[in-house]
Amino acid sequence: MARTAGSHSDITGPRVAQAALQLFARHGYAAVSMRQIAAEVGVQAGALYNYTPDKQSLLFDLMRGHMDELLAARANAATPRDPMARLEDFTRFHIRFHLERPDAVFVSYMELRNLTAGNFATIEGLRRAYEDELEGILREGVQAGLFAVADTKITTLAVIAMLTGVTTWYRAGGRLSVAQVETIYWDMVRKAVSA
Repeated sequence: MARTAGSHSDITGPRVAQAALQLFARHGYAAVSMRQIAAEVGVQAGALYNYTPDKQSLLFDLMRGHMDELLAARANAATPRDPMARLEDFTRFHIRFHLERPDAVFVSYMELRNLTAGNFATIEGLRRAYEDELEGILREGVQAGLFAVADTKITTLAVIAMLTGVTTWYRAGGRLSVAQVETIYWDMVRKAVSA
């Protein structure tokens, strides 16, 4: 089958993903149809299947892309050796990374329930890899006598939830800069875990 004149898969594919991300974030995965995504991109609904097999694959690819990008950015970050400095670095990194991607964050957290069991397991594995870094920092800090936490796993989940929550209220151009928000949140995290 010949491609439509003027169509460019390297342009349309990312546009499909971006439209799906925005619509899923705005209306929820269950409420968005492939037809709506196609209309947002400006293609016929049938043309979407040149870029994704189905809506579930589109959701999974968005979530996987977000997690892959997060893990790659974290792996490339130079991290200090001291547990306290590493915790501060993690805190600031998490806030900065997530504030730049509010739709991806919203979809990645709120639409887990709509993944098939296999897709859920894959995304959970990626999330666990990220959480494991923070839990490792907390464990090292406890062993060094710097941190006092009752349970490193629960503390990890609580800290990540708190840091991710910034995306629900922060607006660029408001009274606080990203750097100020990072500092305020770092102070809260430090006080919550310090021995």
